[in-house]
Amino acid sequence: MYIPPMFREERPEVLHGLIRAQPLATLVTHGAGGLSANLVPFILVPGDGGPDILRAHLARGNEQLADLRGGGEALVIFQGPQAYISPSWYPTKREHGKVVPTWNYIVVQAWGRPRVIEQADWLLAQIGALTTSQEGGRAEPWSVADAPADFITTQLRGIAGVELPIDRIEGKWKASQNQPEGNRKGVVEGLREDGRPAMAEIVDRGA
Repeated sequence: MYIPPMFREERPEVLHGLIRAQPLATLVTHGAGGLSANLVPFILVPGDGGPDILRAHLARGNEQLADLRGGGEALVIFQGPQAYISPSWYPTKREHGKVVPTWNYIVVQAWGRPRVIEQADWLLAQIGALTTSQEGGRAEPWSVADAPADFITTQLRGIAGVELPIDRIEGKWKASQNQPEGNRKGVVEGLREDGRPAMAEIVDRGA
């Protein structure tokens, strides 16, 4: 990923924070049929003295499983808030006009060599962890145990697990850091007016 130094984000807690906040990621693999990509929700498991791990599951009918079983490197892309940035928000437009549009966004990319897991107990634990991460804040959270056991057993037969130890991870926080203070303030105001409060907050706090 192309990352100018001013946009590089390396703090593990920030990278992990985006993964947890935006768990639906693009899983990219390469196999006999070329490149393949699917949207897959992941959970992040801190490494116990080793690399951090991404875990997910796919339908057994998903052809991407063949790539994952091949043992080649996979890429997982987590994307956060993004927004078009209008040059009309910059005070420098009125001063000299030497401005152009751009796009602000935040993204984390993680690489690793995945393995496919078939064991029912692992799959049940992965689904339970994923469900808890999304249902935990609800007044009446749904649990896997709420469904009949035989139904869950049948559902597990239709999926396969994926575990990807993270070999390399990069983050890019492109949030107008290359603009003077006045322009950044203009971007914050413009984003708020455009209904983009999440990106406005990122620019406001300096990414």
